[in-house]
Amino acid sequence: MADFGVVKQHLTSLEVDGKVYNVALKTAYDGIEHIGRLWFADASASEMGIPDHGAIPGRTVDEAVSHALRLSNDDLMRRFHRAHAEKRRYVKLRRSVDEILAKVKYMNRVAVSMRGGMLDNEGAGQELDLITKQLQEIVTRLKDVAGVEG
Repeated sequence: MADFGVVKQHLTSLEVDGKVYNVALKTAYDGIEHIGRLWFADASASEMGIPDHGAIPGRTVDEAVSHALRLSNDDLMRRFHRAHAEKRRYVKLRRSVDEILAKVKYMNRVAVSMRGGMLDNEGAGQELDLITKQLQEIVTRLKDVAGVEG
């Protein structure tokens, strides 16, 4: 079975208005292809950064990274400004919701594969139990991030 985890790859640095931002590509497998999103993080801060909402797809993580590396500095600047224009106020809450959605999609893929006979019931059952536990942990953390800006 394919890895459904998120892979983060540093691409470059970008200077905007005298500030330096680290540019990274976070890529996740959706069952069909790897979907990458650019993240722009202030190099002088420890925050996660702000995602660009445009997708950079690839058949593999390396292909998505290759596509991202071909973006010109002007392309990165436009994506940076788009990301900041669409900046979410409750980033940590959104990140948790995105994590929940990814886990639910993965859970469904495991269940469909099990019911289709591609995975054995015992192994798939253990994986479903693990996903359920992970979802419960995320939901427990929601109260800590709900209503918190930044």
